Amino acid sequence: MTALHSCYDSLANSADAFPDAMNPSPTSAIQPKAYIAVLLVLGSTHLLNDLIQALIPAIYPIIKDKYALDFVQIGIITLTFQTAGSLLQPLVGHYTDQHPMPYSTVIGMIFTLTGVLSLAFSGSYLMILLSVAFIGIGSSIYHPEATRTARYASGNQQGLAQGIFQVGGQIGGALSPLLAALIIVPRGQTTLSWFASLAILAILLMIGIARQQTTIRTQFLAATTAHSGAFATRRSHSRAEVWLGLAILGILMFSKLAYVESFRSFYTFYLIDRFGVSIATSQLMLFIFFISSAAGVLLGGIVGDKIGRYRIIWISILGPLPLTLLLPHVDFFWTGVLTILINLIMASAFASIMIYAMELVSHRIGLVGGLFYGLNFGMGGIAAAILGAMADHTGIEKVYQLCSFLPLVGLLTVFLPRITDQRTARAAKGNG
Repeated sequence: MTALHSCYDSLANSADAFPDAMNPSPTSAIQPKAYIAVLLVLGSTHLLNDLIQALIPAIYPIIKDKYALDFVQIGIITLTFQTAGSLLQPLVGHYTDQHPMPYSTVIGMIFTLTGVLSLAFSGSYLMILLSVAFIGIGSSIYHPEATRTARYASGNQQGLAQGIFQVGGQIGGALSPLLAALIIVPRGQTTLSWFASLAILAILLMIGIARQQTTIRTQFLAATTAHSGAFATRRSHSRAEVWLGLAILGILMFSKLAYVESFRSFYTFYLIDRFGVSIATSQLMLFIFFISSAAGVLLGGIVGDKIGRYRIIWISILGPLPLTLLLPHVDFFWTGVLTILINLIMASAFASIMIYAMELVSHRIGLVGGLFYGLNFGMGGIAAAILGAMADHTGIEKVYQLCSFLPLVGLLTVFLPRITDQRTARAAKGNG
């Protein structure tokens, strides 16, 4: 906890130490170059990483029957994975901010490879927990450095870059239940070992990216240095404002994650219980959920570059409220329609929340990436455990009724410290 606290302190301290770091100049002769090819490969590695980790909830219906698990035990599996995936991320990000390790993504994927092979041949609940912990540790090492590389390769299109990177993860998550339905459900748990080949492919791709990172980083930092001191209309944020902003962003993320986790971990059970569909059908509906989330991530990143992160956060957190309130009361067809719309809107939040945090403390890219991906894992795991206990005591349908009010937390957006992103700065320059 002391180490984590020091990480959080460094976030706040960086706001005082680098007051002009958030002030890129639109008029500088040196413009950061966008490495689209690198972003596409990086997005592909994110696809492979998240496809493997999303196999965990995709096989829940299988292992629940095979090992006679209850919803609390299912929630503990998610909690174990999410906790392992959250604790190391801020620490890894903090360390690699000061000591760049381009090949750390490769190390992370080796942990994931070990975990998926172990999960394929796990014969007990304890071994399942140990296996998912390895996969979580792999993700905790992968995400901070991958996020940093996406930032360096973004040029001046942060939303697009994060959209490409994150949509890879979302597509991987979408493909996972589909592949589980086609491969693992009919053939059994041991076929998880087939997916080890994807981890090996990801390792090869990440070695190629790591070889280019020094060049990309040098170009990005040179452009950032040339831009510092411009956008004079932007004020720096105090330590208290940075802490307030990070706290609100964390709460907003938790509200989003809690609702999303009700889909990721329990949507298949909800559909089976409420509508009596087959496991294969429920997995296809989970695929639809992930695909709509993937589209929302990319759309949110692109639109965020146009209208600003603040507006996107408002829209993505509070916007789905009418739809979430309707969801528990509609038939199977409209459940599918609302699933698409809700997640299309809500998925746009994560990129904007993380970029907003990076704007507040822009000299801590690895730490911000590690912290928010860590919160993404940790909060999701806590939410899964809570929702699992609620499902056992009140029923799965009641869980969705209660979760429908979570978007109201979006009202806290009004208290966020305002940042001057590129769009705002261009407008201010034009008015001047």
